[in-house]
Amino acid sequence: MEINIKSAAFVPGGKIPWKYTCDGMDISPPLTWTSGPEGTKAFALICDDPDAPMGTWVHWVLFNLPANITELRENVPPERELEGGAKQGMNDFRKIGYGGPCPPGGTHRYFFKLYALDVEINLEAGATKEELLNAMEGHILAEAQLMGRYERS
Repeated sequence: MEINIKSAAFVPGGKIPWKYTCDGMDISPPLTWTSGPEGTKAFALICDDPDAPMGTWVHWVLFNLPANITELRENVPPERELEGGAKQGMNDFRKIGYGGPCPPGGTHRYFFKLYALDVEINLEAGATKEELLNAMEGHILAEAQLMGRYERS
């Protein structure tokens, strides 16, 4: 079964609005997705930029989103634990929660990757992308991604 992720803020491959970047309000964009396949216990979300000069830059790590949730409203608070039990990890800005696009130059791509999992992840809030990927290994039922672009003016 396939899952899909989208945003009311930008079209796939389109420009991420200023509001959701370090040049704007630096808040997370709204996201919606389709239900996970049978057996989904939780969702995880990773947002990263593979075009960063020092290698892939992690903008958001979020896991243990309840299986009955199919959206995140804009401006998810930068708290370790969210209502419903979801946890946020450490981004490469060394902060908990979302850190918006802030490319040093040129147009960068930002991938919002959603994973439907057959388990809840046994990690503490503040976990890194690498820790989450290791914990998810063998438990991914389906995945989807949404890519947006941003260039500072």
